[in-house]
Amino acid sequence: MWDRTMRWQVLLFVSVFSLGCAAGQATYSIPEEMSKGSLVGNIAQDLGLGVKRLKSGKARIYTEYKAEYIELDADRGVLRVKERIDREALCGQTTPCALHLQITLEDPIEFYSVNVEINDINDNVPTFKKEEMKFRISESAVIGAKFVLERAMDLDVGANGLQSYSLKPTDNFILKLHNQQDGNKKVEMVLQKHLDREAQDHIALTLTASDGGEPQLSGTMRVEISVLDANDNAPVFTQETYKVTVMETATRGTILSTVSAKDADEGSNGKVVYSITNTLDDVPNLFQIAEESGVVSLIGNLDYEKTQRYEIHVQASDDGGLTDSCKISVEVTDTNDNAPSINIMSKTKSVTENSHPGTVVTIINVQDADSGDNGKVECSIEENMPFLIKATSKKFYSLITDSEIDRERASEYNITVTCSDEGVPSLSTSVTLTLQISDVNDNAPVFERSSYEAYIVENNTPGLSIFTVKATDADWNQNARVSYILEDSSVNGVPVSSYVSVSADSGVIHAVRSFDYEQIKDFQFRIKAQDGGSPPLSSNVTVKILIQDQNDNPPQVLYPVQTGGSVVAEMVPRSADVGYLVTKVVAVDVDSGQNAWLSYKLQKATDRALFEVGSQNGEIRTIRQVTDKDTVKQRLTVIVEDNGQPSRSATVIVNVAVADSFPEVLSEFTDFPHDKEYNDNLTFYLVLALAVVSFLFITCLVVIISVKIYRWRQSRILYHSNLPVIPYYPPRYSDTLGTGTLPHVYNYEVCRTTDSRKSDNKFGGAGGQNVLIMDPSSTATMQRIQSEKSILDEPDSPIEVRLFSSI
Repeated sequence: MWDRTMRWQVLLFVSVFSLGCAAGQATYSIPEEMSKGSLVGNIAQDLGLGVKRLKSGKARIYTEYKAEYIELDADRGVLRVKERIDREALCGQTTPCALHLQITLEDPIEFYSVNVEINDINDNVPTFKKEEMKFRISESAVIGAKFVLERAMDLDVGANGLQSYSLKPTDNFILKLHNQQDGNKKVEMVLQKHLDREAQDHIALTLTASDGGEPQLSGTMRVEISVLDANDNAPVFTQETYKVTVMETATRGTILSTVSAKDADEGSNGKVVYSITNTLDDVPNLFQIAEESGVVSLIGNLDYEKTQRYEIHVQASDDGGLTDSCKISVEVTDTNDNAPSINIMSKTKSVTENSHPGTVVTIINVQDADSGDNGKVECSIEENMPFLIKATSKKFYSLITDSEIDRERASEYNITVTCSDEGVPSLSTSVTLTLQISDVNDNAPVFERSSYEAYIVENNTPGLSIFTVKATDADWNQNARVSYILEDSSVNGVPVSSYVSVSADSGVIHAVRSFDYEQIKDFQFRIKAQDGGSPPLSSNVTVKILIQDQNDNPPQVLYPVQTGGSVVAEMVPRSADVGYLVTKVVAVDVDSGQNAWLSYKLQKATDRALFEVGSQNGEIRTIRQVTDKDTVKQRLTVIVEDNGQPSRSATVIVNVAVADSFPEVLSEFTDFPHDKEYNDNLTFYLVLALAVVSFLFITCLVVIISVKIYRWRQSRILYHSNLPVIPYYPPRYSDTLGTGTLPHVYNYEVCRTTDSRKSDNKFGGAGGQNVLIMDPSSTATMQRIQSEKSILDEPDSPIEVRLFSSI
């Protein structure tokens, strides 16, 4: 059998294509009708690839055929037969017959071409479409008369195809074969001996067709001949070959040609009938001929992509059985009726934005079933895209990057690939590819401002939020996650981290301490914004913090100086005119701005009609002429107030002496007013202290006397008798509440005055209805209680009695 004895031949061609895509070609030769799972070849070894590469590259087979005849066993790196392969169904009479496959790999993208040649085996018997042919031949047929016989059909090719014909018996006819341009043979039966109807009116022959296979196969057809009376003229065609050209889009009913044959006989022997004798192909299904007129017309649909040329064999017969034949050669011309088809061979879903120009994104295969210009295809993509489509080999195109890709400009591309043929009108097919752009950390965070200034009022609370810095990153996901970091620096020798802190996530700047404007008015530092990429990118910004003043300091008087031990007085001569400058109050405020704007007011004065204070400069001047009636000692109280909200103030006392000589001043200022005021205060506190001490002494004395009397009265009441007081608990105690037998003790304290006999004293019993049954032996105790009761009834006896009763 062929599947046991056939030797497989393997041819390997390897070539290298451009654009960084590895490519190669392998050719195998196998017989048809191999069983499923049969080995075709070791593709991994023949292409120089390892089994691991086939697995990691997700190797797969692409074929143009609807059925998958060959499959890839990636685990072993071999090709196997997946479906039964019938060479005749696959290729018909075309030789050689081959399957064209493509194997693609990913990461990196590679593709290889594989051709599997299908060898014919002798699995088809030569057959005739008809089981028998009938001829009516006149006995007057001349020697050499030809009769066309039906050809046999053998689907095999080459040596396995149809090789010879034989006709038996050969008493009257011999077989003659004629080679045709299409490689087939014209079979004719030639009369070699005159027929004699009277001797034999019916002749039966057997036509045998044999192939050249091993073993040889053959088929037969019966030829039945009826011998007729004389008809000595056969029809003759005007020409042996007719040529016709028709477009594949021609509609049914289109007239292709008209054949004509003439018969010299008359009557029924001269009437010619036309017929198509093709039996092995699709001609009878596509063409028809009018029996009487010889008009050949189209009855089916032509397809240039399937068949480009047809040969129609026409036979002309008269009623006498004489025939002649001719051939009509029909050439089918192509029209652009097939649009290109696009097949995605390999596709990358995403590409990084830092990919170099020339990176392969997708490989596509383009097919156009038309021929000539109608089958020439050009592919293109939209303009203004960083991609380029380029032909890598016949029918294969690669989509590659043409320039730098920036995800921040476009994170996704919808690339429309359009493939158009060169037919008129042109046909095209489009496919849209979606390509995601993966992010790369190529953008540093950018602050919203080049620098920041923030204000904070002094005396703030630590932890107060001052300001927020904001930076954005054009990247995506983790690469765009921004963290804020306070860079190390110092302010007046102190680390800046002891002044402020920054939130790593939000960029909020917090005050770490309370600021004092009088110590520090402003400071600056740098904040770094860093993204979460690898490696991370960062940028810096300068932040300046300005401390705003608060009115937290009162004015300080520098002049006149206030001393506790002496008095400083300003002298004003009695001859001083109006506006005479007595002195100037000098004060400062360590605050700033309006908080440091000082105003001066005269709060108190010995003679308010004599002096005034400049509200802005603090100058004390006379507002009238000094007279002899004015007292020497003048005391002015000046208040210095700032302009803050709320305002703060300071008070200064200015002593002025109205005199013309210094001795006069000394005599008036011998008793210093401030010493007198000091002595008055001291006397007041001494008197107050003496009163407090006296009050405390009298209070303590009264308390001690009261305690002594109290104790004396107690001892007299309770210990006046020598009889001992023994507590008695009744043996028969009934608790009507049922709460137990523990004793209930009641303590009564009675305090009476001399007039208490006028009032009634009532002692309430226990809350429960308890009954006390007294034993006679308890009489002494009861008498003791009665005697104590009589004492309480005595008049004028301030005494405290305590009564203990046991229930």
